[in-house]
Formats: sequence, C-alpha cells, structure tokens
Amino acid sequence: MSSSNESAPSLDKSPDISPEEASTTNEYVGLVRHYLLSLQASLVDRIANLAQPSSSAFSTESIDTPGGGLAQPRVFADPWDGSFTQRGVEKAAVQFTHSVGAALPPAATERNPQLAGAPFQALACSVIVHPHNPYVPTTHMNVRFFAVDAEQPVWYFGGGFDLTPYYGFVDDARHWHQTAHGAVGDHYPAMKARCDEYFHLSHRQEARGIGGVFFDDWTEGGFASAFGLMRRVGDGLALAYAPIFERRTEMAYGKQQRDWQCYRRGRYAEFNLAIDRGTRYGLQSGRRVESVLASLPPEARWHYQYAPQPGSPEAALGTDFLPPRDWLEAVDNSGD
Repeated sequence: MSSSNESAPSLDKSPDISPEEASTTNEYVGLVRHYLLSLQASLVDRIANLAQPSSSAFSTESIDTPGGGLAQPRVFADPWDGSFTQRGVEKAAVQFTHSVGAALPPAATERNPQLAGAPFQALACSVIVHPHNPYVPTTHMNVRFFAVDAEQPVWYFGGGFDLTPYYGFVDDARHWHQTAHGAVGDHYPAMKARCDEYFHLSHRQEARGIGGVFFDDWTEGGFASAFGLMRRVGDGLALAYAPIFERRTEMAYGKQQRDWQCYRRGRYAEFNLAIDRGTRYGLQSGRRVESVLASLPPEARWHYQYAPQPGSPEAALGTDFLPPRDWLEAVDNSGD
C-alpha cells in the first residue's frame, strides 16, 4: 500500500516494536493485525464456553484476499430445536478481516470525501452473539483500523459495542454501561451519545437496544493512545457481556418469550440491512457476502400492526429501556 521503500513486516508473528515506537503504515498495520487476531481467538474461546453444553463448534476458515489481505470468519450455529429448554448460544460470529484495496468504497468515505479513490488497508474484528434464551440480550462489537495511502497518509480507529435486550433488567443495563465507562473513561458521555445516535431505526423512531459506546475517525493522542483505547474496547466486551449472559441464561422461558425475541430480532435485521454502514461497506468493497451477512439473526419474524400488551414486560422494553437514558446511576424500582 505504502509508496515508501519500507519492507513489509511478517504480519502473523508478534511485532518486535511497541505502539509508542511505531511510525510507519506497515508498523501500524502489523501491530493492529496481531492484536485483532489475538482478540478473535480469545473471544471465540469465551463464547464457546458460554455456549456449553452445546456440541456445536465454531467453523474454521482462513481465506487469503488480494494484495495480502485475509478473511478469517469463525461462525457458530446451534439451531433452535423447537423446545424451550435450550440454553447457550443459538448463533455467533467472530470475524477478522484485513482488506487491501486500490480505492476506498463510498461507505468508507462518507465522512471524509477527500479520501475517495485512495488506496487503503482496513483491519477489523467484529462480533455478534444471538442467544437461545430470550432473557439474554444480543450483543455486537466491532473494532477497526483504516490506513489510507493518500497524498498525506491518513490512519484512524473506530468501533464500539452495544447491547440489544429483549427483556429489560436495570442491573444488566447498569453493569453494561459501567463497564463501557471503565473502558473509555472521560470519553464515555460523547461515545454513549454517538452510540445512541447511530443505533437508531429512523424509520421506526426507536433505538435498536440500550446502546453502549461508539467512536469513529479516532486519532486522539496519536497512534499509541488511540490504539490503546481501541484495545480497551475490544477487551471490554467479555467483561461487559459474560456476567449478563451467565446471570440470565438459566431463566425459564416459553413460547411467549420466544415469539417476542423473534419479533424484536426483526428490528435487528432491519437495522443491519437498511442502515448499518458496516454492511454497506462490506458489500461495496467486494467482501464475501456470507461473511458480511453472518451477523443477521438465525430466525426473525414480522407481525403486522403488532403492539405488546400495556404493562407487560414486553411493553416495558419500549417504554423503560429503549429510550436513551443515564444508566450509570440507574436504580431498579421493579421490586424484584
């Protein structure tokens, strides 16, 4: 990618340079790639533990892409068997991608039109977990790095994580946001607001879930500092999600809860297909369609003119949890 004469490092061994010492595009890419591959491996292990006692396993694929890139999708599936006793994970995807391209696709230059047409490298690790139990929320995370070989070389980080519950629990929401705050510190208020803004279904005038943190075009403090923030977000997902999963996965559920879960999954699919920049970027950049759409829920439903019964736990999701609010000091008044 770079027009300099620097030799490219071996990208699949531990870099022999620290983030503070890195100063070239190849060094930046080598450090980020090594971290994201390590993050993918650790998250696959963590989600596999949550998925027990399922006998399913993550798929293993490694696909070389033009220019020295790599696509490494790891997908887990334990299809619903029609009962209401399954626990663990119904579907999960933990994907690493390293794309090398001759020109940035439109979805990657909407906020930076001056970079349109420039050669680039993009690295990302994205995660989605769709649980069996409707009382366990769906989660999503993406952390990414772009390096653009423009007249003035440009790099930036982006990412975040968010939570999509089907049934709201104040303790879960508070833990989720306290962990997010711990990952990004003083940046939390702005990143929470960006997350609330981004994960919004404008055609429905409702949020997809209870948010989290979201950042883009991030260069603050230089490479080492910005890379550190991205790592804290990546490492923070398991800390934020696993305790919630473990707390809710053994709760009893039935047909009513499963039907509601599938109905709300429809909203998730609408967001991914109609709004999400990551989906559009993946399709526009020629990525493998199976990988781009791996985040979609395994089952979803749409019901015409459906509304939950007032006062029900299903209705409470829309009235008490989806509207953006301060979760750090939230108090549980449910009496449970």
